[in-house]
Amino acid sequence: MQLTVETLAPYRIAYVRQVGPYGPANAQAMEKLKKWAEERKLLTNSAILFGIPQDHPAVTPPEHCRYDACIVLSEAEPIDDAVSEGFFSGGSYAICKIEHTAEEMEKAWAAIFPALQSGGYQMDDKPIVERYTGELLRDELCELCVPIKPQS
Repeated sequence: MQLTVETLAPYRIAYVRQVGPYGPANAQAMEKLKKWAEERKLLTNSAILFGIPQDHPAVTPPEHCRYDACIVLSEAEPIDDAVSEGFFSGGSYAICKIEHTAEEMEKAWAAIFPALQSGGYQMDDKPIVERYTGELLRDELCELCVPIKPQS
């Protein structure tokens, strides 16, 4: 697994939240967000979108799991009632680019934590993020961004 380390900037975001079991409903939240962004001409090649599972399904009952479909906004971009406004705090992340399929996601989840350990990192206490840009969306790719800190 090819991992790169990157410092992600903090961003103002608009998001659509899905509450319930992770799965197809997450894609529906992302489609709702993309429709909103498209109507405002925000879905450009330079757009940055995040998929953020807020809860670990091993410790949170499926019906309470939260998934946020997000788009980065400029400070001046207005928000309406169709989305919520939030803040992505940024920080150090280990990043791997994968095909956006269930099979590739499963493989990446299995390989990413051993790769972090062998690189001298451990996961930080923030959600793992799926990052998409216009180019990645077009090519059906995604970047898994795992928050990291040095091993203690």
